Amino acid sequence: MPQKFANTLFHNFLGSAPQWYKLTIITFLIFNPILFMLSPYIAGWVLVLEFIFTLAMALKCYPLQPGGLLAIEAVAIGMTTPHQIEHELAANLEVILLLIFMVAGIYFIKNLLLFAFTKMLTKVKSKIILSLLFCASSAFLSAFLDALTVIAVVISVGIGFYSVYHKVASNKSFLEDGHDHTSDHELTEFSQNDLKQFRGFLRNIMMHAGVGTALGGAMTLVGEPQNLIIGSKAGWEFVEYAIRMSPVTIPVFIAGLFTCFLVEKFSWFNYGVKLPVNVRETLVEFSQHEDDSRSYKDNVKLIAQGCVAIWLIAGLALQLAPVGLMGLSVIILASAFTSVIDEHAIGKAFQEALPFTALLVVFFAIVAVIIDQQLFTPVIHWVLTFDGNMQLVMFYLANGLLSMVSDNVFVGTVYINEVAAALQSGQITRAQFDMLAVTINTGTNLPSVATPNGQAAFLFLLTSALAPLIRLSYGRMVIAALPYTIVLTFVGLIMIYSGVLTSVTETFYQNHWIEHQNVSSNTPAKH
Repeated sequence: MPQKFANTLFHNFLGSAPQWYKLTIITFLIFNPILFMLSPYIAGWVLVLEFIFTLAMALKCYPLQPGGLLAIEAVAIGMTTPHQIEHELAANLEVILLLIFMVAGIYFIKNLLLFAFTKMLTKVKSKIILSLLFCASSAFLSAFLDALTVIAVVISVGIGFYSVYHKVASNKSFLEDGHDHTSDHELTEFSQNDLKQFRGFLRNIMMHAGVGTALGGAMTLVGEPQNLIIGSKAGWEFVEYAIRMSPVTIPVFIAGLFTCFLVEKFSWFNYGVKLPVNVRETLVEFSQHEDDSRSYKDNVKLIAQGCVAIWLIAGLALQLAPVGLMGLSVIILASAFTSVIDEHAIGKAFQEALPFTALLVVFFAIVAVIIDQQLFTPVIHWVLTFDGNMQLVMFYLANGLLSMVSDNVFVGTVYINEVAAALQSGQITRAQFDMLAVTINTGTNLPSVATPNGQAAFLFLLTSALAPLIRLSYGRMVIAALPYTIVLTFVGLIMIYSGVLTSVTETFYQNHWIEHQNVSSNTPAKH
């Protein structure tokens, strides 16, 4: 009986995760208290590496459970305290509100985004132009909305069109219900060839859109969760944040679009796959049917969603309210004018955001350990021994490399906290802090496109229902992202090393964007 209970308990532990993964997490939990008694500093670093491991293995098990167990144990053995975690949560409340309300708010204007991407896919015949449009539009939307929601919309478009053609290729009407588009046994050999090419086409489009979310996400305060953390520490509002980042993000955006053009033009890295003629005809016919069947009421809803989207962009640009409250206003306005008044219907909007919000709270628990055990202090001191632009380069590379294998929100949070502590202790000036904040943001946003681990949007795509349909594996994603990784990282590095950040920071001071007394202040402040 005890043996049966133990076997069942082990089977239930972390569910369907591989057995070796379960044993690894159990080993971590047993080993940590022993190591903490021997050396708290080493135990703290081991905990950070263990947490990074859970992020890197996100495809085996969502990091909330294993990472959460590590965080709970850290509190239990004294690595940090609930009070310190509460302090971190209070300091980053704006980020939590962003994830809860903004992601849910965009859910209510998803139909408008679906409509736009659908028209783009069926109206534009040039693959190069279509790729550039998907990349640029994803960047624009991610700069003002939420990268996860943008990629979710693109995934919805991909699944919708894939299932439509799969029905037709199986000699069925695209209006027919109950078709299993995951099985190819009803396809003819000719249809299978078209479907294979269509999968390659969708892989290309999805990767361009995913990279677009990274390009746009680096530009603004709301593009990525770590941006808001960095902006809050620096005291930057929406417009100031965008201007400060622009010396790096605008050249990188241009370079990203140029890379998109080159890989499509010359069919590098498995790009350049065109949409088969038969597939295009089917999709155009389906889109026309959707337009014809859309009622006047549906069209009014799309207009209402468009007006709410304009309100959101204007509100963020004019800094009318904190980001989280702007997201809440979108929920209220969009649901009120699109007939969504049922509690359960509204609740669906929060399903995508809350798991990651919970994971972010675990992030802050690990950050609390780093602060209490002073884990990053020697590293920060070493990097600060470099002078001038080389100091910025070292921060950029350190953030970039860690973001490739870990989560960029975690990396950005840790580094900006350490730099803020260095400012408060008088180790660096306010001007240095501003430039380092830009470097941390770009370092966590750009090189992280190398792997699905680094970008939440990439990981979301890889774990989506679309990925197995279009045969998008981890390895294929890494290969497809490689040209973007090289170009974006290199261009960002050049812009940081060139000294342009120093010039922009000096311009801010000279034109009184920042009050003179804040230049020498040792604490980031609202300007």
